[in-house]
Amino acid sequence: MKTLTLRRPDDWHLHLRDGDVLQAVIGDTSRHFARAIIMPNLVPPVVTTTDAKAYRERILAALPAGDRFEPLMTLYLTEHTDPDDVEEGKKSGLISAVKLYPAGATTNSHGGVRDFNKAMPVLERMAKIGLPLCVHGEVTTPEVDIFDREAVFIETVLDPLRQRLPELKVTMEHVTTADGIDYIKSSKGNLAGSITTHHLIINRNAILVGGIRPHYYCLPVAKRENHRLALRAAATSGDARFFLGTDSAPHVDPLKECACGCAGIYTSVNTMSCLAHVFEDDNALDKLEAFTSLNGPAWYGLKPNEETITLEKRDEPARFPDKRDSGAGPITVFDPMFPLHWQVVEK
Repeated sequence: MKTLTLRRPDDWHLHLRDGDVLQAVIGDTSRHFARAIIMPNLVPPVVTTTDAKAYRERILAALPAGDRFEPLMTLYLTEHTDPDDVEEGKKSGLISAVKLYPAGATTNSHGGVRDFNKAMPVLERMAKIGLPLCVHGEVTTPEVDIFDREAVFIETVLDPLRQRLPELKVTMEHVTTADGIDYIKSSKGNLAGSITTHHLIINRNAILVGGIRPHYYCLPVAKRENHRLALRAAATSGDARFFLGTDSAPHVDPLKECACGCAGIYTSVNTMSCLAHVFEDDNALDKLEAFTSLNGPAWYGLKPNEETITLEKRDEPARFPDKRDSGAGPITVFDPMFPLHWQVVEK
């Protein structure tokens, strides 16, 4: 196969940041993707519908001329989130989901939830009105090893929450373990999972072997090879419960290449080429459209995009920029460590 035409994809987990970084990165998503679930962990975070409206306007203002892109806004769940505001945001069509960050789990998550009982009023309202909860599925207690955080979260937080509120629709974002895949597969409903581009490609060796390589450091951190293979099997299976959420997360190089570097990998530039390579490797190119373009809209109650994109496999490897320049500094682009021959045919 040398060409592949898909419905235009969506990204169900995306960080765009704000200011100079937003201006620098938005075009890398809007060039190929029609919609994206936008993460709310700014400084300060997007906690109210008014915040989300203002952030959406900044995103639309930053779009390159002629690009058609719809940002799907989320609210940052806190212990003080107002259920009425959340419901009004959903009714207005502005709010597509609410995001749960356990306090301290990742970038700008210090204002997240510590006591889940305090968040129950808004979670109960979300269950009632059918608004999805997107979860960063890791515990943050210091006694839990970082490589076990996802499995412990499922056991001690997520499963009890879903038993308490079985009607709540939950997206496990950026699943990184076989435990997470198995938990979603065993679910009887109201649970799905997004999988990132980079977790299909790297395991923890990429971060640690041959020296510490900060541009492969993300949270949740990449795990052992058996977990990566479980993610690939789920993504390439066509199972409607799994879909693309890149978790593309730009940080300028000085914040990555330092004594306490930020977590995040910037993949928006070459995600579709990376995914075509992965799916071809697994003899599953016929399942790529489901993963990138069909399963996510079905989960979030939206129609698939009518527009299409075409990928072409070329003899010469694609050339992608090593860095994306911004007014705040350079942002390193994800290097999959192998040549990419599939390229989106630009119109």
